[in-house]
Amino acid sequence: MNTIMNMDPFRILDELFNMKGPAYRNMRARAAGRFPPVNVFLDDNAVLIDLELPGKTAQDIDLTLEPQAVVIADKPTVEEGKETPAPAWSRRLNLPFRVNADKANAKFTNGILRIELPKAEAQGVRKIAIA
Repeated sequence: MNTIMNMDPFRILDELFNMKGPAYRNMRARAAGRFPPVNVFLDDNAVLIDLELPGKTAQDIDLTLEPQAVVIADKPTVEEGKETPAPAWSRRLNLPFRVNADKANAKFTNGILRIELPKAEAQGVRKIAIA
């Protein structure tokens, strides 16, 4: 006889949610330690982000740059005849400043993804002529 005390709480949640919601998958991945370790280095001119992704390639990762955030996600495996699944994990890192998307770069070397995001030039105060 299976009692509630002997059941895995994540198994119960798996049955309840049937692994359909991305928020639930992220919660499950975090609990299982499947999010990649991230190091963030910040200075006055840029932010440098390092992710440890052993066993992955550059083609396995989806990188999206927003004005003040970067989203890194594992690309879902698409199986023929099935609905496209959500990524196994994703990380959204909010940044304290706007970044210059034209000068941003990312390199994948030996299982380490390094993302360099330079700070956008400050616009400063500008007078506008009234016509």
